[in-house]
Amino acid sequence: MELHFDQIIDSLPILFDGIWVTLTFTLLSAVIGFIWGTVLSLIRISTIKPLVWFAMAYTSIFRGTPLLVQLFLIFFATPQLTGYSISPLEAGVLTFGLNSAAYIAEIIRGGILAVDKGQREAAVSLGIPYRKMMFSIILPQAFKTILPALVNESIALIKESSLVATIGVMDILRGAQVIQNATFLSFEPYIIAAAIYYVIVMILTTLARLLERRMRRSD
Repeated sequence: MELHFDQIIDSLPILFDGIWVTLTFTLLSAVIGFIWGTVLSLIRISTIKPLVWFAMAYTSIFRGTPLLVQLFLIFFATPQLTGYSISPLEAGVLTFGLNSAAYIAEIIRGGILAVDKGQREAAVSLGIPYRKMMFSIILPQAFKTILPALVNESIALIKESSLVATIGVMDILRGAQVIQNATFLSFEPYIIAAAIYYVIVMILTTLARLLERRMRRSD
C-alpha cells in the first residue's frame, strides 16, 4: 500500500475553504431549524386544531421522507415550479433548515411537556400573559432539559451537510471530490475530509459540555 499525501498538499486550500462553507451552511440551517422548530412546537401544544394538524403533517412528511430526496426536490423542482433559479447553497440551507425544524419541534415539545405543570398554573394564577409565560418561564427551563438533544441534532446537521456536495456546493466533501478527480487519489483527500469533520464535531461537543456545566451551576 502506497500513500501519497505529498501529492495533495497544494490542493489542501480547497478543503480548508470548504470548512467555511460547511460552517456557514450549518449555522444558517441551524438558525432556521431552531426558529421554525420552536414555532412548530408551540403550534403542536396549542388548542387550534387546524394548526395542530398542519404541524403534525409537516413533521410526519419531513421525518418520513429521505433528506436527499427533499434536497433534490427543492433544488431541481423550484426553478420548474416558480421560475426562480435557486442557488445550490440556498437550496441546501432551505432544505436542511426545514428538515431540522421537524426534529427540533419534537425535541422542544418534549422539553415543554417535561416542565412541571405547576409552573404554568402558578403563572396563570399570577395573571402572567401566555406569551411572557412561555418565553420567560417555560422555554428557558425546557432548554436546559433538551440541550443534549439539540447538540446531537446540530452534530447530525454537520455530518449530513455533506449531502450538499451532490448539488455542487463546494463544501468539505466536494473539495475532497475535486482533489480526487485532479490527483486520482481517493484515500488521502477523503481521510483528511473525515478528520476535518471529526475535529468540527469534537469542538462543538466540547463547547456544548461547557455550556451545559455553566447552566447547571446557575441552577
